Amino acid sequence: MAALDRVKVLVLGDSGVGKSSLVHLLCHNQVLGNPSWTVGCSVDVRIHDYKEGTPEEKTYYIELWDVGGSVGSASSVKSTRAVFYNLLNGIILVHDLTNKKSSQNLYRWSLEALNRDVAPTGVLVTNGDYDREQFADNQIPLLVIGTKLDQIPETKRNEVLTRTAFLAEDFNAEEINLDCTNPRYLAAGSSNAVKLSRFFDKVIEKRYFLRDGNQVCHFS
Repeated sequence: MAALDRVKVLVLGDSGVGKSSLVHLLCHNQVLGNPSWTVGCSVDVRIHDYKEGTPEEKTYYIELWDVGGSVGSASSVKSTRAVFYNLLNGIILVHDLTNKKSSQNLYRWSLEALNRDVAPTGVLVTNGDYDREQFADNQIPLLVIGTKLDQIPETKRNEVLTRTAFLAEDFNAEEINLDCTNPRYLAAGSSNAVKLSRFFDKVIEKRYFLRDGNQVCHFS
């Protein structure tokens, strides 16, 4: 069997939001029994069928790079992580729905990865407001995933999900909200599964089929 082509997707977000649990669920369709803190970066692989069910269907490896979630603003911390940001093809931004700060920090994470060649500028927020224009020309596909949905009381759920919907709009990204301890949130055929598949298709297209917005040949 020929080796499968690969794409690299970063999984970014604060410590404790559930990135490792999410990656394990995405790659193994199983709940991670005893998650631990990620030091540096860990990599797992998901097999994805691009354009499943169509004549163009082809199988790819999705490498999910789970980057440790320290939010230290020191240059040395960012420089250490910068090595993981090379040659990325997509980014999954993960936040904890019960922790508003983890949602706000997604702007910092995305800018750090997308501007990895730019010297750190310190705090990226002024009076609680980020410059959304920094994402206007981004060519890297993004997906926003909110975790710990089960911990949001029903009476608060609409309020929280309305707030996070604006977050996804800022990134021009689709949004998935789930509980990483319950695989049914990513069950085949569900809206979440469709969104996830669409995101991975977009990452693959950007890597192998599109260049400057034009179709290019992809040789197996």
